[in-house]
Amino acid sequence: MADKRPGRLFPAWRAVALALAAGVLAGALAVYVSATMSGNTTAAEPAPAADAGAGNAADALCSAKSARARTLADSATGDVAAMLPADPPVSLASLAFNDPDGKPMSIADHAGKTVLLNLWATWCAPCRAEMPALDALQRATGGPGFEVVAVNVDTGDNAKPDKFLEETGVGALARYRDPTLGIFNELKKRGLALGLPVTLLIDAEGCLLAHMNGPAEWAGADAKRLISNAIR
Repeated sequence: MADKRPGRLFPAWRAVALALAAGVLAGALAVYVSATMSGNTTAAEPAPAADAGAGNAADALCSAKSARARTLADSATGDVAAMLPADPPVSLASLAFNDPDGKPMSIADHAGKTVLLNLWATWCAPCRAEMPALDALQRATGGPGFEVVAVNVDTGDNAKPDKFLEETGVGALARYRDPTLGIFNELKKRGLALGLPVTLLIDAEGCLLAHMNGPAEWAGADAKRLISNAIR
């Protein structure tokens, strides 16, 4: 089994604590206290009701990938050692947010492509610190088979997140948004989100394979190796 030792920049035992502590200081309580919606919706319109039959079929497909999820998580070492296997893998195809034009979309729209889904906000210090690394990962490995989907969850309009991305030179990441916090609440309800940032590795069929709470050094060799293993 691969060595799961913590990485240099973001040790696994500090990752969640760093994200939570910084989030609280910067206003993370707003996520837990002021968010009153339930389920997963977009700013433009409520997400359609899920088809229970289709959802069960998708989850059954994903649950058969448990061994794949464990093998992939075992390959997450060093800088990304905090990545945990989905237990069991579930379908996240219905997770909804807005595309760069402000139109509703979901993970299902990325079918055929492995996705590293990251939720971030400008008030979250660890999120701000890792955005350039996520941008570098997208530049290095993005393409027809893989995309870093960084979804900003600041409330309000696009001005603040756009300004931050411009000031930090983040240009490779598409500007996905969910100002309703619906996507965060859905992941929180599923036990996948403790705070921000939260990152999920989703395969080409919309199945969650691995997840992480807290920041990581996404531009490094450990992250690139993990992504390479994920898209095989």
